[in-house]
Amino acid sequence: MNRLNIITLGTKDIVKSHKFFKQLGFDTSVRGNECNPDIIFFKNEGTRIALYPLEELALDINKKNPPEITSGFPGITLAYNAKSKKEVEEIFKKAELAGAAIQKKPQKTDWGGYGGYFTDLDGYYWEVAYGDIWEFDESNMLIIEDE
Repeated sequence: MNRLNIITLGTKDIVKSHKFFKQLGFDTSVRGNECNPDIIFFKNEGTRIALYPLEELALDINKKNPPEITSGFPGITLAYNAKSKKEVEEIFKKAELAGAAIQKKPQKTDWGGYGGYFTDLDGYYWEVAYGDIWEFDESNMLIIEDE
């Protein structure tokens, strides 16, 4: 197993979350009724993202003993690797206008890059960062080479 195909985010309000991500510029595909979708897939480059109702996701994991739905830091972040500081700033402006909570405004990082964090409508943490040494392949995926 050496591939991650889909990251599914459980969402409290799939319609509001869909609107939020469309405002950020994500192209999406809705399965089911547009007003009450079953699931939403992002047609992004690289690993796919899906939105799915949180309670249904918990039941999909285990109907008899679903995981407890809690709030707080889930111990995971989602990252977008930008190609410039300007792009980082533009994404943060879009995110804030769409209703994101800015957790850390874009700034110089301790590793020499530039970035920050926001949370989406369901509290997922998104890092948007730029590094001047980063390179991308033909699919816009970050190239990570062995040392």
